[in-house]
Amino acid sequence: MAVAEHAAHAPAGAAHAHGAGPADGRPLEYRDPHQSVKILGFWLFLATDMLLFACLFATYLVLRTHTDGGPTARELFDIPGFTAETFILLTSSFTGGLATLCMRNGNKKWLMAWLAVTMLLGLSFVGLEAKEFAADVAEGANMQRSAFLSAFFTLVGTHGSHVSVGIVWMFLTLLQVARRGITEITARKVFIVNLYWHFLDVVWVFIFTVVYLSGVVM
Repeated sequence: MAVAEHAAHAPAGAAHAHGAGPADGRPLEYRDPHQSVKILGFWLFLATDMLLFACLFATYLVLRTHTDGGPTARELFDIPGFTAETFILLTSSFTGGLATLCMRNGNKKWLMAWLAVTMLLGLSFVGLEAKEFAADVAEGANMQRSAFLSAFFTLVGTHGSHVSVGIVWMFLTLLQVARRGITEITARKVFIVNLYWHFLDVVWVFIFTVVYLSGVVM
């Protein structure tokens, strides 16, 4: 009888260790109700951040023709430069997605590897953007030159600062995964930081279209 009872309990324990059991069908980060509430709270934060960027886009669209005799978008924007930035950031979104997939599969090694790759791509993007800004300022195209440049630097710079925060945040999350492994708490943190990263990629697609592409075409 004791053997049968042990056999009945052993599979349940094994199933729990491998993420199966009653929680099957739900991603690891959603299995704890407390973690689910925190994820919902972060979605609300993203909604407010979306409003911030919407205001910045609206301001840019109003002021983009107000060059005050200074450089225009067509004269200022470097097509190979912003194309490379776009390719790098979109690639980082893909690697971030791979990190989330590895997290859900319980693969700590590859989770950490893909987070590291995503951070390196993010650093490359920030580096290219800083280089672009430095070149513009060296040519006299700074925020004080015109309303267009003020709106441009504010919009793109705000996005760049968000990316920088995301890199630091991802690094801290990586350290927690390295120390604690994949738990419901670290899974929620990995999911949220990658959700934030995907949000920034979507914002960049709008910047690429509304600011850069329309700037060199119009």
